[in-house]
Amino acid sequence: SAVRACRPCRPALPGPVKPRLIRPLAPFLVAALFGGALWLLHHELARYRYRDILRAFSDLPIPDLISATGFAGLGYLALTAYDTLALRFLGRQLKYAQTALASFLAYALAHTLGFSFVTSSAVRYRLYRNWGLSTAEIAGITAFAGVTYWLGALTVGGAALLFGPGTYLHLVPVPVVALRILGAVALLLVAGYLTASALHRRTITLAGREIALPGPGMAWMQLAASLGDWLAAAATLYAILPPEASPPFPVFAGIFLVAQLAGVVSHVPGGLGVFETVMLLLAGPGATPAVVIASILAYRAIYYLLPFAIAALTLGGVEFERHRLRLGQAAEGWAASITPRVLSVGAFMAGVVLLLSGATPAAHTRLTLLARLVPLAVIEVSHFVGSLVGFGLIVLAWGLRRRLSGAYRFTLVLLAAGIVAALLRGLDVVEAGVLAVVLLALLPARRHFYRHVPFLSEPLTTEWTLAIVTALLVSLWLGAFAYQHVDFSSELWWRFALRGDAPRFLRAEVGVLVAALGLALVRLVQPAPAAPQPPTAADLADAARIAAASPRSSSHLVRLGDKHLLFNETRTAFVMYRVQRRSWVALGDPVGPVAEHEDLAWRFREAADLHGGRTVFYEVRPADLPLYLDLGLTPLPLGEEARVALGTWSLEAPARQNLQRAHGQLTAEGCSFEVIPASAVRSIIPELREVSDLWLAEKNTREKAFSLGRFDADYVAQFPVALVRWGGRIVAFANVWMSGGHEEASADLMRYRPDAPAGVMDYIFCELMAWAREEGYRWFNLGMTPLVEVEDRPLAPVWTRINALVFRHGEHFYSFQGLRQYKEKFAPEWSPLYLAVQNKLATASALADISTLVSGPVTRRSRPVPAPAPRS
Repeated sequence: SAVRACRPCRPALPGPVKPRLIRPLAPFLVAALFGGALWLLHHELARYRYRDILRAFSDLPIPDLISATGFAGLGYLALTAYDTLALRFLGRQLKYAQTALASFLAYALAHTLGFSFVTSSAVRYRLYRNWGLSTAEIAGITAFAGVTYWLGALTVGGAALLFGPGTYLHLVPVPVVALRILGAVALLLVAGYLTASALHRRTITLAGREIALPGPGMAWMQLAASLGDWLAAAATLYAILPPEASPPFPVFAGIFLVAQLAGVVSHVPGGLGVFETVMLLLAGPGATPAVVIASILAYRAIYYLLPFAIAALTLGGVEFERHRLRLGQAAEGWAASITPRVLSVGAFMAGVVLLLSGATPAAHTRLTLLARLVPLAVIEVSHFVGSLVGFGLIVLAWGLRRRLSGAYRFTLVLLAAGIVAALLRGLDVVEAGVLAVVLLALLPARRHFYRHVPFLSEPLTTEWTLAIVTALLVSLWLGAFAYQHVDFSSELWWRFALRGDAPRFLRAEVGVLVAALGLALVRLVQPAPAAPQPPTAADLADAARIAAASPRSSSHLVRLGDKHLLFNETRTAFVMYRVQRRSWVALGDPVGPVAEHEDLAWRFREAADLHGGRTVFYEVRPADLPLYLDLGLTPLPLGEEARVALGTWSLEAPARQNLQRAHGQLTAEGCSFEVIPASAVRSIIPELREVSDLWLAEKNTREKAFSLGRFDADYVAQFPVALVRWGGRIVAFANVWMSGGHEEASADLMRYRPDAPAGVMDYIFCELMAWAREEGYRWFNLGMTPLVEVEDRPLAPVWTRINALVFRHGEHFYSFQGLRQYKEKFAPEWSPLYLAVQNKLATASALADISTLVSGPVTRRSRPVPAPAPRS
């Protein structure tokens, strides 16, 4: 049942969680299901010619196609009710235009791309997040829509199984009695939901969880919307089928639902092949397979491809006319994230269209007309080139997905060449029109493809490789089916004739296969990527220069020299990172101009992929979260950073009487404060080392690394050092980080003698803030408090609940609450920091690797013990 969203303190994207062992096998399982469906489809159609299907397709009445389009429109209209009802249930109000846009784009893309839960969730997250909804509320909308979807499915399916004619039920290899019982159970589930909602109970407890239920009116509206969706979708196909192939509509709706659910479960995009196979198996003896396939092709064009094309053009419209839209920056930001993905799918589909067109016979009427205009050689060459262009597009689509500028330019060239080839090999205006639509959608999106990286250096994922192989196999199968009655012989290779469709298919497919093998060979012989190398002196000098101009003071951690560095081409920005086991951990956001962050983050992600690593960004700020989402990472709340606004800082404020009293007491006892410039620090290094060694011994700890500074003479001497003297000797010190543009100052190492007067840390902080304010800095950064205090609600995300549990009960192991309470004395402003991980299931491993990087292996004799210093 639907979940009324709670408000966890930080977002975590909704999404399915797969078992670790199943996840790597998922692409192969999908490919196996698709291959099995293709084999069954071939078996069912073996008695029919390709032209039988074409004839059945061309015989479809225009009024029926118009009716089907109307039913499809009603179906998508019903789908908008899913989100409208969900928002009403959550008590949130948005304009219907916004809700309809989010719903239409979510389902238009999900229906075609497959993995509908993930796809629709991502689209909803992008839109609703920008319209002011929290992540928990978006998760609530997704859950509510899922429940609504299944209400209709259970109702239609249950009625079909319980009351459907036995003639059709016998086609399923399951006893009819079992099917009747299954139908009754489905209807009882729906009845139970409606009954529970009628009891006016706000929540029910299921498996120890409290789940919110809608009222009776809302539940009945859910059922009505879902039935409208399912029945309109079934009516879209039913309107196209001829009467002799159509059982009564109630029976047909049940068959349609079973076929759709089989496609959804397979996760094959659009249920391609799976839906067709199930429809053929369950359609019964009165349906001719050629007619059914022709009708399904028309149904897919109307219900899937047409909405998908409209969605793609909508994105192009957002790019072209964004200044006219009232959605403003929200729509623009969403479009910037989703546009490359949609255009990538568009290019892939354009390539598939060219491949499939090259595998099927051309229309003889158009071919005869074309022969009067151009020589036969032009037709032959255009056919061959068109298929190669199709293969090129499905390969370059991956480059578009990765935002490569080179892939963008080559795709434009290939689309233009494909349009010419489509016209010169058979006057195929529709095919050329499809390519033109993708080309027009690409033209205004140039700014989204900014990465100047060689295409062949990009890692090709298993899923994308299988998609390319699947497209090639489908084109081979379609050609074999279209020409199954042709007597293939060696003479066909050299036969050039106007009606020589089969020879042209053979030559084109061989050309495509040679190109595919060549691409595979090039990728196989590529040298292994070089392992990360320690930074050189020149690298550290460039990084120090960039860090000095950065508005984030912690960028100075690069001066430790213990991290690898990844620079952009102009060496104006970098990512600092370490590799621990499989984790490639970047410390913070990319350092340097904001315009360079995207490309650097992508390059780091790719470097990790090339080495089989797992990408992790540690301690990143909210401003770059959309970037990490684009990288396919999941942001998880890590802690909160405390920053004191120096413009309003004053020790004399009434809220700081305790600090004022402690400061006055140490001043009266003879403590003094001064900041030593970096040029004079080496002269006092021996005294500072003595204080540091005593502090480490007192705390029974050792030096940290990676995200924390350590006492090293060369490192400490690069910064000004704040000193507290008492009785003529140094009793406490802190090296001071200063950011570019006077944005913020911060203390790194905070160390003091065991016999220093009580409250020396408060004293040095107060003096440092006063000094930084006089120097013109806007903020003083007190560092991060890990594991923020969050609400441990039953419906909160798992990570949030673990966060709350550790914060509440981890005081015996780490002073989380004490550290936060200490910083609260300075009245800071808190801002969140995140951990962005590639695989949410591997979060624990990533944190263990980060812990090793920071503290080193933990032993019984040397267990890290936190100090009351501000930096975590």
